[in-house]
Amino acid sequence: MLVCVTRCDQRFWGLRVLACRFMNTFLIARHSPTPRVCSGAWTEICTYTPAMPARKAPGATRYLPDILGFPALRKAVQKCHGCDLYRNATQAVFGEGASRARVVLIGEQPGDEEDRVGHPFVGPAGKLLNRALGEAQIDPSIAYFTNVVKHFKFEERGKRRIHKKPGVAEVEACAPWLVSEVELIRPLVILCLGATAAQAVLGRDYRLTKSHGQFHPHAWAPYVSATLHPAAVLRAPDREQRHQMYRQLVGDLTGARAILEKKKSSASS
Repeated sequence: MLVCVTRCDQRFWGLRVLACRFMNTFLIARHSPTPRVCSGAWTEICTYTPAMPARKAPGATRYLPDILGFPALRKAVQKCHGCDLYRNATQAVFGEGASRARVVLIGEQPGDEEDRVGHPFVGPAGKLLNRALGEAQIDPSIAYFTNVVKHFKFEERGKRRIHKKPGVAEVEACAPWLVSEVELIRPLVILCLGATAAQAVLGRDYRLTKSHGQFHPHAWAPYVSATLHPAAVLRAPDREQRHQMYRQLVGDLTGARAILEKKKSSASS
């Protein structure tokens, strides 16, 4: 049983309960001899009692395949009606990358171009991320790229589809897909891109401006941190601020690379 002895985060309370229960079920189904013990991020015995009944969403659990694996998950996610975002999105966009990736990068949701082609991080933000990874000397072949929410949420303005931030209920509903990805990969490092991903994984009290680039142990990986989403860099109001934000993104990615290199050196010595 995964048990958290710390106070459960209120905003994403439902996500943590749902994810913890799913992880317990998954670990038991695999007959794991040493179930992972939660270090505080996920909880089934929750000390937080909402003042009002928690908003209930159908959730994605019922759409998970009986046998978990990436091919089965990618097929199953296309039939997910765990929240209403599927109604207007072109398709679900599942994560892609190395199945045994050493680093997992988690964004908020697919964008307009990702929704159309069905692959994560292929739009302008993805291209900027690839550039930043190159400067940080992180080989994309050892990484896995995904999002907290698998369907594109947007509002139409004329012929354009403009990104709209997913709500708490939508993040909670989509949690089982992300949990499945991380549990299959078991990465060394997780880097959340942007505030939505950071607070979904690290809790509502996490402040990106204050704590970006600081790595912490987590139930999902030994090293978890957050940095700017590349889309935020692109939205910077002027060239100087865009440059500063980009350097911050590269700096945080470089911190992740340092951990990867240190662990690789330790393993080979």
